[in-house]
Amino acid sequence: MTDKAGTATPKARGAITRGVLQLICIVFAVIVAKLGFDWLTTQINTLETDQAKQAMTGLIVAILLGYAVLIAIPFVPGVEIGATVLMVQGAEAAPLVYLATMLGMSLAFLTGQFLSLDWMIARCDTWRIVRLCKLIHRIKETPMDDRLASLKDRLPRWLAPFVVNYRYLSVAIIINTPGSIAIGGGGGIMLATGLSRLFNTGWMMATIALATLPIPLAVWIMGTDILH
Repeated sequence: MTDKAGTATPKARGAITRGVLQLICIVFAVIVAKLGFDWLTTQINTLETDQAKQAMTGLIVAILLGYAVLIAIPFVPGVEIGATVLMVQGAEAAPLVYLATMLGMSLAFLTGQFLSLDWMIARCDTWRIVRLCKLIHRIKETPMDDRLASLKDRLPRWLAPFVVNYRYLSVAIIINTPGSIAIGGGGGIMLATGLSRLFNTGWMMATIALATLPIPLAVWIMGTDILH
């Protein structure tokens, strides 16, 4: 908004400043996430040659907690850390990797599920993300049944009933599909799932618990050879 002289009003300048600061915070968070990923990878490589692996329980726990946070961030390949920990530490690490994966996925989903839509709309408006702003408006104003019907109409006829009627199973399949990083990875998929407001929290927690179980369970029972 500008005044008659064509200069920005204090309100408009304040909005621009807030938008710039928020964008800086996002870029900073992405940089920190990347540095964290590199640091964790370095620590895991250290474990691979260290003769005192059994004395490093504290570091393993720190790595897994960091992994849980990273996997919750969209487009961060946190799953690779979990697989590396399993290969390095063996079957005994499988329960902790499972818990960390489940925690990270749950964190991403709950963030999307309980994040204020009004806050999201305000941020998108500030950053001029018009399409996302309109999408969130529709989520807020359209009843869930109507949104499910609209989703079914947009999908291929052969696929729509499965995706809509068995949407929990669909999400479980997607997060376990190789190459899912291209659509946001586990964190991005779960964040979008929460934002959609199409899923019951309890059922989604159960879905995450089951969907993240197969690989750690297989390693725990059969060893790390199945990862090669």
